[in-house]
Amino acid sequence: MTAVELNMTINGAAAPTVATFGVVNPATADVLAQAPVCSRGQLDEAMTAAQTAFRTWKADDKVRRVVLGEMADALEAAADRLAPLLTAEQGKPLDEARGEVGAAMAWLRYYADLETPPEIVQDDEHGYVEVVHRPLGVVAAITPWNFPIALPAWKVAPALRAGNTLVLKPSPFTPLTALTLGEIWREIVPPGVLNVVSGPDPLGAWMTAHPVPRKVSFTGSTPTGKKVAAAAADDLKRVTLELGGNDPAIVLDDADPEQIADSLFWAAFGNNGQVCCGVKRVYVQQRRHSDLVAALAAQAKAARVGDGTQPDIQLGPINNQPQFDRVSELVSDALTHGAVAAAGGSPLDRPGYFFAPTILTGVADGTRIVDEEQFGPAVPVIPYRDLDDAIERANRTTYGLTASVWSPDIDRAGGIASSLDCGQVTVNAHAAIRPDLPLSGHKWSGLGVENGPWGLHSFTDLQVLAHPAHSPNNRPGTDRRA
Repeated sequence: MTAVELNMTINGAAAPTVATFGVVNPATADVLAQAPVCSRGQLDEAMTAAQTAFRTWKADDKVRRVVLGEMADALEAAADRLAPLLTAEQGKPLDEARGEVGAAMAWLRYYADLETPPEIVQDDEHGYVEVVHRPLGVVAAITPWNFPIALPAWKVAPALRAGNTLVLKPSPFTPLTALTLGEIWREIVPPGVLNVVSGPDPLGAWMTAHPVPRKVSFTGSTPTGKKVAAAAADDLKRVTLELGGNDPAIVLDDADPEQIADSLFWAAFGNNGQVCCGVKRVYVQQRRHSDLVAALAAQAKAARVGDGTQPDIQLGPINNQPQFDRVSELVSDALTHGAVAAAGGSPLDRPGYFFAPTILTGVADGTRIVDEEQFGPAVPVIPYRDLDDAIERANRTTYGLTASVWSPDIDRAGGIASSLDCGQVTVNAHAAIRPDLPLSGHKWSGLGVENGPWGLHSFTDLQVLAHPAHSPNNRPGTDRRA
Protein backbone atom coordinates (compact mmCIF):
# COMPACT_ATOMS: atom_id res chain seq x y z
CA MET A 1 0.00 0.00 0.00
CA THR A 2 1.30 3.46 -0.88
CA ALA A 3 0.20 7.05 -0.46
CA VAL A 4 -1.05 6.97 -4.06
CA GLU A 5 -3.58 4.27 -3.17
CA LEU A 6 -5.05 6.23 -0.24
CA ASN A 7 -5.58 9.94 -0.76
CA MET A 8 -7.24 12.60 1.29
CA THR A 9 -10.75 13.72 0.36
CA ILE A 10 -11.25 17.43 -0.32
CA ASN A 11 -14.37 18.84 -1.96
CA GLY A 12 -15.57 15.40 -2.94
CA ALA A 13 -12.42 14.37 -4.81
CA ALA A 14 -9.14 12.60 -4.16
CA ALA A 15 -6.46 15.04 -3.01
CA PRO A 16 -2.93 13.73 -3.59
CA THR A 17 -0.04 15.14 -1.56
CA VAL A 18 3.67 15.59 -2.08
CA ALA A 19 4.78 14.49 1.39
CA THR A 20 3.91 11.25 3.18
CA PHE A 21 4.55 9.68 6.58
CA GLY A 22 4.85 6.08 7.71
CA VAL A 23 2.05 4.21 9.46
CA VAL A 24 3.27 1.40 11.71
CA ASN A 25 1.67 -1.99 12.23
CA PRO A 26 1.79 -2.35 16.06
CA ALA A 27 1.89 -6.15 15.84
CA THR A 28 5.26 -6.00 14.06
CA ALA A 29 6.56 -2.45 14.68
CA ASP A 30 7.20 -2.29 10.93
CA VAL A 31 5.91 0.39 8.58
CA LEU A 32 2.65 -0.80 7.06
CA ALA A 33 1.98 2.01 4.60
CA GLN A 34 2.63 5.62 3.72
CA ALA A 35 -0.12 8.14 4.41
CA PRO A 36 -0.53 11.63 2.93
CA VAL A 37 0.61 14.77 4.75
CA CYS A 38 -1.86 17.63 4.38
CA SER A 39 -0.25 20.95 3.50
CA ARG A 40 -1.50 24.21 4.95
CA GLY A 41 -2.83 25.18 1.54
CA GLN A 42 -4.77 21.93 1.25
CA LEU A 43 -6.29 22.48 4.69
CA ASP A 44 -7.44 25.90 3.49
CA GLU A 45 -8.99 24.21 0.45
CA ALA A 46 -10.84 21.73 2.66
CA MET A 47 -12.15 24.46 4.94
CA THR A 48 -13.26 26.59 1.99
CA ALA A 49 -15.00 23.61 0.39
CA ALA A 50 -16.84 22.88 3.64
CA GLN A 51 -17.83 26.51 4.06
CA THR A 52 -19.21 26.66 0.51
CA ALA A 53 -21.10 23.36 0.83
CA PHE A 54 -22.72 24.50 4.08
CA ARG A 55 -24.93 26.96 2.21
CA THR A 56 -26.95 24.20 0.57
CA TRP A 57 -26.35 21.24 2.91
CA LYS A 58 -28.06 22.99 5.84
CA ALA A 59 -31.27 23.52 3.87
CA ASP A 60 -32.80 20.04 3.57
CA ASP A 61 -33.05 17.70 6.56
CA LYS A 62 -34.71 14.98 4.49
CA VAL A 63 -31.70 14.82 2.18
CA ARG A 64 -29.35 14.65 5.16
CA ARG A 65 -31.25 11.69 6.63
CA VAL A 66 -31.12 9.82 3.34
CA VAL A 67 -27.40 10.46 2.93
CA LEU A 68 -26.61 9.19 6.44
CA GLY A 69 -28.51 6.00 5.72
CA GLU A 70 -26.60 5.52 2.49
CA MET A 71 -23.32 6.10 4.33
CA ALA A 72 -24.22 3.29 6.74
CA ASP A 73 -25.10 0.99 3.84
CA ALA A 74 -21.76 1.76 2.20
CA LEU A 75 -19.92 0.81 5.40
CA GLU A 76 -21.78 -2.46 5.52
CA ALA A 77 -20.80 -3.21 1.94
CA ALA A 78 -17.16 -2.34 2.67
CA ALA A 79 -16.84 -4.17 6.02
CA ASP A 80 -14.60 -6.92 4.63
CA ARG A 81 -12.24 -4.26 3.29
CA LEU A 82 -12.27 -2.04 6.37
CA ALA A 83 -11.90 -4.59 9.17
CA PRO A 84 -8.50 -6.05 8.11
CA LEU A 85 -7.15 -2.55 7.51
CA LEU A 86 -8.32 -1.49 10.97
CA THR A 87 -6.60 -4.49 12.56
CA ALA A 88 -3.41 -3.81 10.62
CA GLU A 89 -3.05 -0.20 11.75
CA GLN A 90 -4.68 -0.33 15.21
CA GLY A 91 -3.91 -3.85 16.38
CA LYS A 92 -7.27 -5.04 17.70
CA PRO A 93 -8.45 -8.57 16.84
CA LEU A 94 -10.27 -8.94 13.56
CA ASP A 95 -13.61 -9.80 15.18
CA GLU A 96 -13.44 -6.60 17.23
CA ALA A 97 -12.57 -4.65 14.09
CA ARG A 98 -15.70 -6.00 12.41
CA GLY A 99 -17.67 -5.04 15.50
CA GLU A 100 -16.32 -1.51 15.29
CA VAL A 101 -17.48 -1.19 11.70
CA GLY A 102 -20.90 -2.33 12.90
CA ALA A 103 -20.88 0.27 15.66
CA ALA A 104 -20.18 3.04 13.15
CA MET A 105 -23.09 1.81 11.06
CA ALA A 106 -25.34 1.87 14.14
CA TRP A 107 -24.43 5.49 14.91
CA LEU A 108 -25.12 6.61 11.35
CA ARG A 109 -28.47 4.83 11.24
CA TYR A 110 -29.48 6.13 14.66
CA TYR A 111 -28.99 9.73 13.55
CA ALA A 112 -30.58 9.09 10.18
CA ASP A 113 -33.71 7.84 11.94
CA LEU A 114 -33.73 10.22 14.92
CA GLU A 115 -36.91 12.27 15.06
CA THR A 116 -36.41 15.92 15.99
CA PRO A 117 -39.87 17.37 16.69
CA PRO A 118 -40.26 21.15 16.93
CA GLU A 119 -39.88 22.63 20.41
CA ILE A 120 -42.96 24.81 20.64
CA VAL A 121 -43.03 26.91 23.80
CA GLN A 122 -46.24 28.81 23.01
CA ASP A 123 -48.99 28.43 20.44
CA ASP A 124 -52.20 30.17 21.46
CA GLU A 125 -54.26 33.24 20.73
CA HIS A 126 -51.54 35.45 22.23
CA GLY A 127 -48.71 34.33 19.96
CA TYR A 128 -46.37 31.62 18.77
CA VAL A 129 -42.87 30.88 20.13
CA GLU A 130 -40.63 28.07 18.95
CA VAL A 131 -37.06 27.18 19.93
CA VAL A 132 -35.13 26.23 16.80
CA HIS A 133 -31.79 24.44 16.52
CA ARG A 134 -29.63 26.00 13.81
CA PRO A 135 -26.44 24.37 12.50
CA LEU A 136 -23.18 26.06 13.43
CA GLY A 137 -21.37 25.87 10.09
CA VAL A 138 -18.07 24.08 9.55
CA VAL A 139 -16.94 21.60 12.21
CA ALA A 140 -13.31 20.56 12.73
CA ALA A 141 -13.31 16.96 14.01
CA ILE A 142 -10.18 15.38 15.47
CA THR A 143 -10.25 11.71 16.42
CA PRO A 144 -7.87 9.34 18.29
CA TRP A 145 -6.24 6.02 17.51
CA ASN A 146 -8.13 3.61 19.77
CA PHE A 147 -11.35 3.45 17.71
CA PRO A 148 -10.43 4.86 14.26
CA ILE A 149 -13.78 4.05 12.62
CA ALA A 150 -16.33 4.27 15.44
CA LEU A 151 -15.22 7.60 16.89
CA PRO A 152 -15.28 9.46 13.57
CA ALA A 153 -18.86 8.18 13.17
CA TRP A 154 -19.70 9.66 16.61
CA LYS A 155 -18.85 13.08 15.18
CA VAL A 156 -19.74 12.76 11.52
CA ALA A 157 -23.28 11.43 12.07
CA PRO A 158 -24.68 14.11 14.42
CA ALA A 159 -22.70 16.95 12.84
CA LEU A 160 -23.98 16.21 9.34
CA ARG A 161 -27.53 15.45 10.49
CA ALA A 162 -27.65 18.82 12.26
CA GLY A 163 -26.78 20.53 8.97
CA ASN A 164 -23.10 21.24 9.48
CA THR A 165 -20.25 20.40 7.14
CA LEU A 166 -17.07 18.84 8.39
CA VAL A 167 -13.30 18.51 8.07
CA LEU A 168 -12.08 15.31 9.75
CA LYS A 169 -8.52 14.62 10.89
CA PRO A 170 -7.71 11.13 12.21
CA SER A 171 -4.79 10.29 14.48
CA PRO A 172 -1.48 9.99 12.60
CA PHE A 173 -1.11 6.56 14.23
CA THR A 174 -4.29 5.29 12.50
CA PRO A 175 -5.11 7.41 9.43
CA LEU A 176 -5.70 4.63 6.91
CA THR A 177 -9.23 3.65 7.86
CA ALA A 178 -10.42 7.26 8.02
CA LEU A 179 -8.90 7.96 4.61
CA THR A 180 -10.73 4.89 3.33
CA LEU A 181 -13.97 6.19 4.84
CA GLY A 182 -13.42 9.42 2.92
CA GLU A 183 -12.91 7.46 -0.27
CA ILE A 184 -16.06 5.37 0.27
CA TRP A 185 -18.26 8.28 1.30
CA ARG A 186 -17.14 10.72 -1.39
CA GLU A 187 -19.33 8.71 -3.77
CA ILE A 188 -22.37 9.46 -1.57
CA VAL A 189 -21.87 12.76 0.25
CA PRO A 190 -22.14 15.99 -1.77
CA PRO A 191 -18.77 17.65 -2.51
CA GLY A 192 -17.37 19.69 0.37
CA VAL A 193 -19.76 18.34 2.99
CA LEU A 194 -17.25 15.83 4.41
CA ASN A 195 -13.52 16.33 3.92
CA VAL A 196 -10.84 14.01 5.32
CA VAL A 197 -7.27 15.21 5.81
CA SER A 198 -4.30 13.52 7.47
CA GLY A 199 -0.86 14.28 8.80
CA PRO A 200 1.26 14.62 11.93
CA ASP A 201 1.62 17.79 14.00
CA PRO A 202 1.06 20.66 13.49
CA LEU A 203 -2.04 19.76 11.43
CA GLY A 204 -4.28 19.54 14.49
CA ALA A 205 -3.13 22.94 15.73
CA TRP A 206 -3.75 24.44 12.28
CA MET A 207 -7.31 23.10 12.40
CA THR A 208 -8.19 24.40 15.86
CA ALA A 209 -6.76 27.84 15.08
CA HIS A 210 -8.25 28.06 11.58
CA PRO A 211 -10.74 30.94 11.18
CA VAL A 212 -13.39 28.92 9.30
CA PRO A 213 -14.65 26.26 11.76
CA ARG A 214 -17.31 27.33 14.23
CA LYS A 215 -16.84 24.21 16.34
CA VAL A 216 -14.06 21.81 17.27
CA SER A 217 -15.06 18.30 18.30
CA PHE A 218 -12.06 16.53 19.81
CA THR A 219 -11.55 13.11 21.37
CA GLY A 220 -8.18 12.40 22.92
CA SER A 221 -5.96 13.05 25.91
CA THR A 222 -6.69 15.67 28.54
CA PRO A 223 -3.41 17.60 28.00
CA THR A 224 -4.14 17.93 24.28
CA GLY A 225 -7.78 18.76 25.02
CA LYS A 226 -6.66 21.71 27.11
CA LYS A 227 -4.61 23.00 24.19
CA VAL A 228 -7.61 22.60 21.87
CA ALA A 229 -9.82 24.55 24.28
CA ALA A 230 -7.24 27.34 24.57
CA ALA A 231 -6.85 27.61 20.79
CA ALA A 232 -10.62 27.64 20.23
CA ALA A 233 -11.23 30.25 22.91
CA ASP A 234 -9.56 33.04 20.97
CA ASP A 235 -12.22 32.73 18.25
CA LEU A 236 -15.02 31.69 20.65
CA LYS A 237 -15.40 28.42 18.75
CA ARG A 238 -17.76 25.94 20.34
CA VAL A 239 -15.98 22.85 21.64
CA THR A 240 -16.84 19.31 22.58
CA LEU A 241 -13.98 17.57 24.33
CA GLU A 242 -14.19 13.86 25.16
CA LEU A 243 -11.02 13.35 27.15
CA GLY A 244 -9.35 10.88 29.47
CA GLY A 245 -10.69 8.92 32.38
CA ASN A 246 -9.39 7.18 35.48
CA ASP A 247 -12.52 5.14 35.95
CA PRO A 248 -13.04 3.32 39.26
CA ALA A 249 -14.87 0.07 39.85
CA ILE A 250 -16.08 -0.46 43.43
CA VAL A 251 -16.65 -4.09 44.40
CA LEU A 252 -18.87 -4.48 47.46
CA ASP A 253 -18.47 -7.07 50.21
CA ASP A 254 -21.38 -9.18 48.97
CA ALA A 255 -20.00 -9.60 45.42
CA ASP A 256 -18.72 -13.04 44.45
CA PRO A 257 -15.27 -12.65 42.86
CA GLU A 258 -15.67 -15.79 40.76
CA GLN A 259 -18.99 -14.60 39.35
CA ILE A 260 -17.87 -11.09 38.43
CA ALA A 261 -14.25 -11.76 37.40
CA ASP A 262 -14.90 -12.31 33.71
CA SER A 263 -17.11 -9.24 33.27
CA LEU A 264 -14.83 -7.05 35.37
CA PHE A 265 -11.70 -8.24 33.57
CA TRP A 266 -13.07 -7.41 30.12
CA ALA A 267 -14.42 -4.07 31.41
CA ALA A 268 -10.78 -3.23 32.13
CA PHE A 269 -9.00 -5.03 29.29
CA GLY A 270 -11.36 -4.57 26.35
CA ASN A 271 -9.45 -3.15 23.38
CA ASN A 272 -6.34 -4.01 25.38
CA GLY A 273 -7.24 -1.39 27.99
CA GLN A 274 -7.18 1.38 25.38
CA VAL A 275 -10.65 2.70 26.17
CA CYS A 276 -11.39 6.09 27.70
CA CYS A 277 -14.35 4.69 29.63
CA GLY A 278 -12.83 1.39 30.75
CA VAL A 279 -12.02 0.28 34.30
CA LYS A 280 -8.66 1.79 35.29
CA ARG A 281 -8.60 0.94 39.04
CA VAL A 282 -10.53 -1.53 41.19
CA TYR A 283 -11.47 -0.94 44.82
CA VAL A 284 -12.59 -4.12 46.57
CA GLN A 285 -13.68 -4.80 50.17
CA GLN A 286 -10.68 -6.17 52.04
CA ARG A 287 -12.08 -9.62 52.81
CA ARG A 288 -12.78 -10.13 49.08
CA HIS A 289 -9.46 -8.72 47.90
CA SER A 290 -7.34 -11.88 47.71
CA ASP A 291 -10.06 -13.87 45.99
CA LEU A 292 -10.72 -11.15 43.42
CA VAL A 293 -7.02 -10.70 42.66
CA ALA A 294 -6.68 -14.45 42.12
CA ALA A 295 -9.75 -14.57 39.87
CA LEU A 296 -8.62 -11.58 37.77
CA ALA A 297 -5.07 -12.94 37.55
CA ALA A 298 -6.44 -16.24 36.23
CA GLN A 299 -8.32 -14.30 33.55
CA ALA A 300 -5.17 -12.36 32.63
CA LYS A 301 -3.02 -15.48 32.39
CA ALA A 302 -5.61 -17.23 30.22
CA ALA A 303 -6.11 -14.32 27.81
CA ARG A 304 -4.78 -15.07 24.33
CA VAL A 305 -2.44 -12.24 23.24
CA GLY A 306 -1.10 -11.89 19.72
CA ASP A 307 -1.43 -10.51 16.21
CA GLY A 308 -5.07 -9.60 15.71
CA THR A 309 -5.14 -11.24 12.29
CA GLN A 310 -4.65 -14.66 13.87
CA PRO A 311 -7.65 -16.78 14.91
CA ASP A 312 -8.84 -16.84 18.54
CA ILE A 313 -6.72 -13.86 19.60
CA GLN A 314 -8.39 -11.85 22.38
CA LEU A 315 -5.86 -9.06 23.00
CA GLY A 316 -3.66 -7.43 20.41
CA PRO A 317 -0.70 -5.10 20.89
CA ILE A 318 -0.67 -1.63 22.37
CA ASN A 319 -1.19 0.67 19.41
CA ASN A 320 2.00 2.72 19.34
CA GLN A 321 5.48 3.10 20.76
CA PRO A 322 4.79 6.15 22.99
CA GLN A 323 1.81 4.44 24.63
CA PHE A 324 3.75 1.18 25.00
CA ASP A 325 6.52 3.12 26.74
CA ARG A 326 4.01 4.83 29.03
CA VAL A 327 2.38 1.59 30.16
CA SER A 328 5.80 0.02 30.69
CA GLU A 329 6.90 3.03 32.74
CA LEU A 330 3.79 3.06 34.96
CA VAL A 331 3.97 -0.67 35.69
CA SER A 332 7.70 -0.47 36.40
CA ASP A 333 7.12 2.48 38.74
CA ALA A 334 4.46 0.55 40.65
CA LEU A 335 6.69 -2.51 41.03
CA THR A 336 9.55 -0.30 42.20
CA HIS A 337 7.27 1.11 44.90
CA GLY A 338 6.27 -2.27 46.30
CA ALA A 339 3.50 -3.50 44.02
CA VAL A 340 3.30 -7.18 43.13
CA ALA A 341 2.25 -8.44 39.71
CA ALA A 342 -0.26 -11.22 40.30
CA ALA A 343 -0.19 -11.63 36.52
CA GLY A 344 1.95 -10.07 33.82
CA GLY A 345 4.09 -7.13 34.81
CA SER A 346 6.31 -6.73 31.76
CA PRO A 347 6.42 -6.53 27.96
CA LEU A 348 6.26 -9.77 26.01
CA ASP A 349 9.48 -10.87 24.32
CA ARG A 350 8.38 -10.66 20.70
CA PRO A 351 8.28 -8.08 17.89
CA GLY A 352 5.63 -5.41 18.16
CA TYR A 353 4.16 -3.52 21.10
CA PHE A 354 2.90 -6.44 23.17
CA PHE A 355 2.52 -6.15 26.94
CA ALA A 356 1.39 -9.01 29.18
CA PRO A 357 -2.07 -8.45 30.72
CA THR A 358 -1.16 -7.22 34.18
CA ILE A 359 -2.97 -7.37 37.52
CA LEU A 360 -1.22 -5.40 40.27
CA THR A 361 -1.71 -5.77 44.01
CA GLY A 362 0.06 -4.16 46.95
CA VAL A 363 -0.46 -0.76 45.36
CA ALA A 364 -2.24 2.23 46.89
CA ASP A 365 -3.49 5.70 46.09
CA GLY A 366 -0.54 7.99 45.51
CA THR A 367 1.12 5.54 43.12
CA ARG A 368 1.18 6.82 39.56
CA ILE A 369 -0.70 3.87 38.07
CA VAL A 370 -3.56 4.55 40.49
CA ASP A 371 -3.57 8.33 40.17
CA GLU A 372 -2.97 8.59 36.41
CA GLU A 373 -4.67 7.12 33.36
CA GLN A 374 -2.63 4.16 32.11
CA PHE A 375 -4.71 3.45 28.96
CA GLY A 376 -3.31 -0.02 28.54
CA PRO A 377 -3.42 -3.62 29.78
CA ALA A 378 -2.53 -3.08 33.44
CA VAL A 379 -4.96 -2.62 36.34
CA PRO A 380 -4.34 -2.10 40.09
CA VAL A 381 -6.64 -3.86 42.59
CA ILE A 382 -6.84 -1.93 45.85
CA PRO A 383 -8.43 -3.12 49.13
CA TYR A 384 -10.65 -0.97 51.33
CA ARG A 385 -12.17 -1.45 54.79
CA ASP A 386 -14.71 1.36 54.92
CA LEU A 387 -17.10 1.86 51.99
CA ASP A 388 -17.37 5.61 52.50
CA ASP A 389 -13.59 5.80 52.27
CA ALA A 390 -13.65 3.83 49.02
CA ILE A 391 -16.20 6.23 47.55
CA GLU A 392 -14.09 9.20 48.60
CA ARG A 393 -10.97 7.65 47.06
CA ALA A 394 -12.83 6.83 43.86
CA ASN A 395 -13.89 10.48 43.60
CA ARG A 396 -10.46 11.83 44.56
CA THR A 397 -9.30 12.37 41.00
CA THR A 398 -9.26 15.13 38.43
CA TYR A 399 -11.17 12.81 36.08
CA GLY A 400 -14.86 11.91 35.98
CA LEU A 401 -15.88 9.92 32.92
CA THR A 402 -17.50 6.62 34.00
CA ALA A 403 -17.58 4.34 37.05
CA SER A 404 -19.19 1.10 38.17
CA VAL A 405 -20.44 -0.63 41.32
CA TRP A 406 -20.49 -4.42 41.63
CA SER A 407 -22.95 -6.20 43.93
CA PRO A 408 -25.89 -8.64 43.73
CA ASP A 409 -27.91 -6.09 45.73
CA ILE A 410 -29.00 -3.78 42.91
CA ASP A 411 -30.73 -1.24 45.15
CA ARG A 412 -27.72 -0.92 47.42
CA ALA A 413 -25.35 -0.61 44.47
CA GLY A 414 -27.61 1.98 42.83
CA GLY A 415 -27.55 4.10 45.97
CA ILE A 416 -23.76 4.04 46.01
CA ALA A 417 -23.65 4.84 42.31
CA SER A 418 -25.34 8.18 42.91
CA SER A 419 -22.39 9.20 45.13
CA LEU A 420 -19.83 8.88 42.34
CA ASP A 421 -18.81 12.06 40.52
CA CYS A 422 -18.73 11.15 36.84
CA GLY A 423 -20.81 11.28 33.70
CA GLN A 424 -22.10 7.71 33.87
CA VAL A 425 -22.30 4.99 36.52
CA THR A 426 -23.32 1.40 35.84
CA VAL A 427 -24.08 -1.56 38.12
CA ASN A 428 -22.49 -4.99 37.49
CA ALA A 429 -21.11 -3.78 34.17
CA HIS A 430 -18.92 -0.88 33.15
CA ALA A 431 -19.98 1.81 30.69
CA ALA A 432 -23.20 1.67 28.69
CA ILE A 433 -22.05 3.06 25.36
CA ARG A 434 -24.98 3.41 22.98
CA PRO A 435 -25.90 5.95 20.30
CA ASP A 436 -29.01 6.99 22.26
CA LEU A 437 -27.25 7.62 25.59
CA PRO A 438 -25.26 10.77 26.39
CA LEU A 439 -21.57 10.51 27.20
CA SER A 440 -20.20 13.50 29.04
CA GLY A 441 -17.18 13.88 31.25
CA HIS A 442 -17.03 15.65 34.58
CA LYS A 443 -13.98 17.62 35.68
CA TRP A 444 -10.95 16.96 33.42
CA SER A 445 -12.75 14.24 31.46
CA GLY A 446 -14.25 16.71 29.07
CA LEU A 447 -16.61 19.47 28.06
CA GLY A 448 -19.95 19.06 26.37
CA VAL A 449 -21.74 15.86 25.44
CA GLU A 450 -21.73 13.26 22.68
CA ASN A 451 -24.43 10.87 21.47
CA GLY A 452 -28.20 10.91 21.60
CA PRO A 453 -30.27 13.99 20.88
CA TRP A 454 -28.01 15.84 23.31
CA GLY A 455 -25.03 15.14 21.06
CA LEU A 456 -26.99 16.29 18.03
CA HIS A 457 -27.93 19.55 19.73
CA SER A 458 -24.30 20.17 20.68
CA PHE A 459 -23.68 20.80 16.98
CA THR A 460 -26.28 23.59 16.93
CA ASP A 461 -27.00 27.05 18.23
CA LEU A 462 -30.41 27.87 19.68
CA GLN A 463 -32.64 30.42 18.02
CA VAL A 464 -35.98 31.67 19.33
CA LEU A 465 -38.61 32.20 16.63
CA ALA A 466 -41.50 34.30 17.90
CA HIS A 467 -44.40 35.87 16.01
CA PRO A 468 -48.09 36.73 16.40
CA ALA A 469 -50.64 34.00 16.77
CA HIS A 470 -51.49 31.79 13.81
CA SER A 471 -54.92 32.00 12.33
CA PRO A 472 -57.00 28.87 13.04
CA ASN A 473 -56.33 27.53 9.53
CA ASN A 474 -52.65 28.44 9.52
CA ARG A 475 -51.24 26.53 12.48
CA PRO A 476 -48.15 24.32 12.25
CA GLY A 477 -49.14 20.95 10.79
CA THR A 478 -52.13 22.33 8.90
CA ASP A 479 -52.11 21.41 5.23
CA ARG A 480 -52.22 24.90 3.67
CA ARG A 481 -52.97 23.39 0.25
CA ALA A 482 -56.43 22.26 1.41
